[in-house]
Amino acid sequence: MTSGKCRVAVLASGRGSNFRALAERCQDPTFSADVACLITDDRSAPVVAIADAFGIPWHAVPAAERRGRLQAGAEAEIVRICEAAGVGLVVLAGFMRILDGDLLVRYAGRIMNIHPSLLPAFKGLNAPKQAIEYGVRIAGCTVHFVDASLDGGPVILQAAVPVRDGDDVETLRSKIQAEEHRIVARAVDLFATGRLRVEGRRVFGADD
Repeated sequence: MTSGKCRVAVLASGRGSNFRALAERCQDPTFSADVACLITDDRSAPVVAIADAFGIPWHAVPAAERRGRLQAGAEAEIVRICEAAGVGLVVLAGFMRILDGDLLVRYAGRIMNIHPSLLPAFKGLNAPKQAIEYGVRIAGCTVHFVDASLDGGPVILQAAVPVRDGDDVETLRSKIQAEEHRIVARAVDLFATGRLRVEGRRVFGADD
């Protein structure tokens, strides 16, 4: 880890394509951040193998039986892990559990999420499927700061992709993911270099 870089914890639950993209970007010595650790609610998720391949430490926290929730005390454990690793920014990259406690308080203004729609459209699960079913002609993805609302925090960056007549959920998801990989790294860089400023719901500095 290069001294002075922003240390990032990534929370992920699944295949880890955004985690891989960010880990690859952080290998550039001129990039402003390093991935300090992966935190997952599923120790068998493919993202864990990606962390191992990059030599990135990973930690598993317990999920609750209730869909979309963590067990009591899990957020406090995430905070402990992040603080021990000197983390300055938390990135949710396909993390399928709702955060509503200790992490939001301790890292307020320092948590980002990548969501596969042009928010505020198609919040929640299966956004590409929602877009196809709705019949939109433009879809995309959003990196936003996380607050206590569902996919509702201030928008940092967005990228649009066209929905073609031949697209299905999987082809659209693939196009969206390519843009996700690009803008999540850009958003991390903007944060790590101190260029973002939030006023109400507006985020300034993303055009720099």
